[in-house]
Amino acid sequence: MESVRSASSIPCIPTISGIRAAVASARAEGKIIGLVPTMGALHEGHLSLIRKARSECGLVIVWIFVNPTQFAPQEDLERYPRDLERDRALAAEAGADVIFNPSVAEIYPEGFSAWVDIADLGDGLCGTSRPGHFRGVCTVVAKFFNICEPDKAYFGQKDAQQLAIIRRMVRDLNMRPEIVACPTVREVDGLAMSSRNAYLTPEERRQAVVLNQALRAAERLVGEGERDPGVLDAAMRQVLASAPLADVDYVAIVDAENLRPVPTVWGECLVALAVRFGATRLIDNTAVRG
Repeated sequence: MESVRSASSIPCIPTISGIRAAVASARAEGKIIGLVPTMGALHEGHLSLIRKARSECGLVIVWIFVNPTQFAPQEDLERYPRDLERDRALAAEAGADVIFNPSVAEIYPEGFSAWVDIADLGDGLCGTSRPGHFRGVCTVVAKFFNICEPDKAYFGQKDAQQLAIIRRMVRDLNMRPEIVACPTVREVDGLAMSSRNAYLTPEERRQAVVLNQALRAAERLVGEGERDPGVLDAAMRQVLASAPLADVDYVAIVDAENLRPVPTVWGECLVALAVRFGATRLIDNTAVRG
């Protein structure tokens, strides 16, 4: 196994040939292969995915790769938090067996020109303000699925649009892994855990709780029988307006599968929002049923 070893932690494998050798060895032993995709800066949300994978798989791979193709030029690629040794220790404690942390050149060699895009699901919601983002996500996920050949891959429900897109990609391209969705993990005050929460100033962090409060307002209205998406939208925006620093990117009530706006809340719907605090963009969502 190609690895950079630490006496106190799990191996990090930086090459495609190295991770394929590790997978082949585990598969020869009859182990189920689990993959937890991350960009590092691990928090409790990521660790919950690792623990879930540990409970179901014989080999748990955590990929740590800050994927440049899903960042727009003005976004936070260069300042995205990176601390491999910290992540390595946390992943090991949560039950990971190995980290796959390739270089950009390993994943995108010179002349790379093949892309995967699920345009019908990726153009709305976050795709509106982040054009090309989901093409980058789909492409890197497809590459990691081809490289690691996992039986199961674990994703958080906080990134609901990403989850729907990856499920569609796996279905349409007959890919191997079962996609396992895991619940959003929240701070005590309800803010969804995110690596980007670290960017928030103390006052922005205090006000950011309005994302969860807006979602809970929508849930209450649906529970009381409200089915008009316009009423839900207005109620959520009213909550968000209570935070002076909140700049709303979008509020949306969409079909949970095709992510299209719904005329009425019927069946399973996704209530989703994105809000900026300064340069930091946060997302969250909840599922409701009418």
